[in-house]
Parts: sequence; structure tokens; C-alpha cells
Amino acid sequence: MKPYIIVFGNEKGGTGKSTLAMHVSVYLLNSGFQVGTIDVDARQGTFTQYLAHRKASPLSLTLPKHEAIAKSSLDDKEKIMADETKRFEQTMRNMSDCDFLVIDTPGNDTFLSQLAHSFADTLVTPLNESFVDLDVLVKVSGDNLKTMRPSIYAETVWNQRKERAKKGLKPIDWIVIKNRLNTLYSKNRGDINVVLEELSKRIGFRLGVGFCERVIFRELFLSGITLLDMENTGHQLSLSHVSARQELRELIDFMKLPHQIAA
Repeated sequence: MKPYIIVFGNEKGGTGKSTLAMHVSVYLLNSGFQVGTIDVDARQGTFTQYLAHRKASPLSLTLPKHEAIAKSSLDDKEKIMADETKRFEQTMRNMSDCDFLVIDTPGNDTFLSQLAHSFADTLVTPLNESFVDLDVLVKVSGDNLKTMRPSIYAETVWNQRKERAKKGLKPIDWIVIKNRLNTLYSKNRGDINVVLEELSKRIGFRLGVGFCERVIFRELFLSGITLLDMENTGHQLSLSHVSARQELRELIDFMKLPHQIAA
């Protein structure tokens, strides 16, 4: 059996992809699975840097098998695609003994990102509750909030789904996650929920909830730890931390990972 592949993707930066990828990876590691992680956003490298901080920690922390894949330095489009495909597929072979692969992608459209999406069993797309973020999924009428047409990223995922169908592969389980949430209700939040609910039925994704916006995530990055490590590394847990861990557990449950390997 090949590893089960979870891709965090969105053609918009700042939505919390790397933070979610890190926490899901550590959850799976702590559940006893062999986990591989791949960063195809090597230029930004947030996922890779988070893991580097984790590796450098004096604490005893679980670590995945990790590789970062940089964009090709060649100058011919066909050669670039061939080079990046070769290196991506080699990385996948290097991770073939893992139960799960967690892949973080850049906040823009690259060939490496498209490759990663094409392998996804589960695709997690985090969105901030903003019509700016929503614009990568759907064009919305400002007059009546009607969804006019799927936007660039939704079309990318749709094309990958078609390619998988041609190859006889199972469909991508696409999950859109409302992430970095503000705890206060607003009309903007209500409007976005209406649009997302309608869009989920139209283009076929499951709509879930990620993390609320918390300062702790920025503080954890430099130490390389996650919410799941805090209790075992001498950190005092606040009610906010406990709530955030519960949000992670609820997200994992919502992802419905294969029963034969899910904790």
C-alpha cells in the first residue's frame, strides 16, 4: 500500500497551511505512525523551518522523515517540468515506507504544487474568513452574494480531479477549512458562510473548521513545538491552549482518515 497523502493547498498565502500541516503531522507521529513530510514551498520554507526548529530543540520531540523540494533552476519549460517531476517522484519513493505523507504547498500556482495536488488523497484548503481569500475559490456578486463562477484555485483542483478520474484513481477528498477564525460574530462571517455552503454543494468539497486566531501559534514556531507537545515539555496549558487542542482533534475527526490506519 502506498502512503496516504494529505496535501495542504491554497493559492493564497497567510491562511495557516504550514501551521495546520505541522500540527496534523505531529498528531499522526504521536499516534504511532510513520510520517513523511514534504515542503514544495522551499523558497518560503515555513514548514521546513518549523521542523528545523523542532530538530534543534533540546527537548525530546518526535520528528517525521522530511524533504524540501526546490523549484528547478533550468530555463526551459519542458526541462523544468521534467526535472521537477523526476525529483518529486524520487522524494515520493524515498517516503514509500511511511503510513502518511503530509505535503505543504506554496500560496501561488507552481508546477510542483500541481504535482503535489495530483497525488492528494485528502486535500485541505484553509481559508481566512475574508472575501479576499474567498476570491481564489469563487467569484461572488457584490450585489446579492450569488456565486458567479468558480475561480482560479477551484479550477485547478477540478482539473486535477479530472486527471485522477482518467487514470482510474479514487477522487480527492477535498476539505475547505475556515481557519484563523475571529471569535466574534460579524455580518461578514455570516455572508461568507452562506457563500461557502452554496459553493460546497456546487463544486463538491466538505466544509469544516480549523483553528481560531491565537498568538500562541506564532510563539510556538521558534521553539519547534506544537500544542500537542506542550503538556509533555513542561509548558503550562491555558484554557486557550486546551481549546486549540480540541479544535485539532475535531479537525482530525472531520478529515475521516482511512479506518485501517487512523488513530
